[in-house]
Amino acid sequence: MLDYRMDTFLAVCESMHFTRAAEQLGLTQPAVSQHIHALEEHYGRKLFTYQGKKLALTPAGELLRDAARTMRHDESYLAQKLRTLGSTPRCLCFGATLTITEFLLPEYLAAYLLAHPERDLRVISANTQELLTGLDRGTLDFALVEGYFPRRDYGCLLCSQEPYVAVCARDDPLPASPCRLEDLLDRRLILREPGSGTRNILEKYLAARSLSIEDFPRRTEVGNLGAIKALVTRGCGITFLYQRAAQTELDAGTLRCIPLADLSITHDFSFIWRKDSIFASEYRQVFSDLLDRSLPAGEEPL
Repeated sequence: MLDYRMDTFLAVCESMHFTRAAEQLGLTQPAVSQHIHALEEHYGRKLFTYQGKKLALTPAGELLRDAARTMRHDESYLAQKLRTLGSTPRCLCFGATLTITEFLLPEYLAAYLLAHPERDLRVISANTQELLTGLDRGTLDFALVEGYFPRRDYGCLLCSQEPYVAVCARDDPLPASPCRLEDLLDRRLILREPGSGTRNILEKYLAARSLSIEDFPRRTEVGNLGAIKALVTRGCGITFLYQRAAQTELDAGTLRCIPLADLSITHDFSFIWRKDSIFASEYRQVFSDLLDRSLPAGEEPL
């Protein structure tokens, strides 16, 4: 069991505020301060510092936070394994981003469930940031994500590499020959919510060209890919997404790719878990079973 002071430390890390952490834990602020001080005494390092009036982690604090998040997840997983020891396998709880859930996961799960009829699964569909939070809090065993994540914090295996494209309606007057990104700024941009992997890639693509989402004066934010594609199909605007997510509409001709001269992005879909987890080998086996392929001998996570 994690030391109760470590729970306090993680609560402060998540809120970066002693008072809010105390309220969350049902403790007084002096009690929270005492717990943090006891950890600093134990490890012989300052864990927090103030930058102006803002609380910040020291390098030692960051190291302890990362290790504690992994320990919290492993403890939760171990407790469940012990409770079900000698009985049927425990339910695996994992997450997947919306794009992966809709367009890749059914294929993966079908093969896995046929090979493992005794296994119970619980799948959480959410955006990349929400899934990372679930891994950090120990509520998810692993996740399949398409967004950016800090690789130093997670073990990672590659699921696939997917082209990222701009699309418009079939009869949109945009030219069929390559155009520039700036030529699209007068169009309505239909996009996912903040925190989604699909949106993160667009934001990084725009930033590399000294642009941002706000440079599209007309924007519509929708948290569902099906709705986004339906709006674009009806000529309401343009969007950026993984080609796999629009392949049915592209094949049917209701959507078409916008030929952008400077858009050449292929992004990883990744299988991730908390780095240094003692259950890493088990997750690697699930990955192999889920995708119905094995890693070459000696290959390590990315």
